[in-house]
Amino acid sequence: MKFEERPVKKSSIKRRKNLVSLKNFAQIKKENKISSLLDSFPDILGARSFKKVVDQISKSVKRGNPVYFAMGAHVIKCGLSPYVISLIKNGVIAGVAMNGAGAVHDYEISLIGATSEDVAEGLEEGEFGMAKETSDALRHASEKAAKEKKGFGEALGELIVSSKNKYSKMSILAESLKAGVPATVHVAIGTDIVHMDPLAKGADIGEASLKDFRILAERVSQLEGGVWINMGSAVVLPEVFLKAITLCRNKGYKVDKFLAVNIDMLPHYRPLTNVIKRPTARGGEGINLISQYEILFPLLYFALREKLGFKI
Repeated sequence: MKFEERPVKKSSIKRRKNLVSLKNFAQIKKENKISSLLDSFPDILGARSFKKVVDQISKSVKRGNPVYFAMGAHVIKCGLSPYVISLIKNGVIAGVAMNGAGAVHDYEISLIGATSEDVAEGLEEGEFGMAKETSDALRHASEKAAKEKKGFGEALGELIVSSKNKYSKMSILAESLKAGVPATVHVAIGTDIVHMDPLAKGADIGEASLKDFRILAERVSQLEGGVWINMGSAVVLPEVFLKAITLCRNKGYKVDKFLAVNIDMLPHYRPLTNVIKRPTARGGEGINLISQYEILFPLLYFALREKLGFKI
């Protein structure tokens, strides 16, 4: 029997062991004063950079300049979706970009309130990534996007909302859709669990993701005076951003003076080069913040909330 003819054994996501659930997610409290803490930070190195990021984001929002958030899947796996969603609802984040894995985890959270399976355990018997519900949903979303000439992010957000998934309020894609904020998904074929599904259609996935690239590029054309944040994506989204920048400049848009921020646990070549340095060389500024996501991002959130005066 040929490789293509051998069946793929799928199982229900409800039977799967997950490492992350909503009980692990951040809980945003109504009263969290942080200004005194920030004031106590030394005006040196990372502390100075962090305070500058807070100030620049706040100024951009007040001026009406966009703040875009490009995120890897670990933003969700580290339980930070509530913060991202709150920033979207309160008009701080004007656009979200995520990789394919981000879409997978966002969907699973919306469906069962848990995600992040035990890869080592599932890999032993070839069960890793075989959740039927996830592959079915992302396949239907890509088919819908290609057919209706929509982006992948919009189509998946619509599917989550229309399916009335139990935890849809914890979905970044669904809440972006409700808020009218563009959320795009940028897929690298073969890197996501749903690509193992023999029913997956590369043409649909490619068409949906290419549409999202063009949506993103149009948004980047308005980045002058704003902020681009790359968090937790070491390869895909820095490359996407670089291509969006050059496409905008090729079309005659002025995208020179903006702040590019990279947030990661380790320094990586592509974010440093393709987010922080190259795109900002014509008058912009790049800042690299190295820290655990689950510690730094709540600090950033509460600092912005206090400075901009919004609630949850």
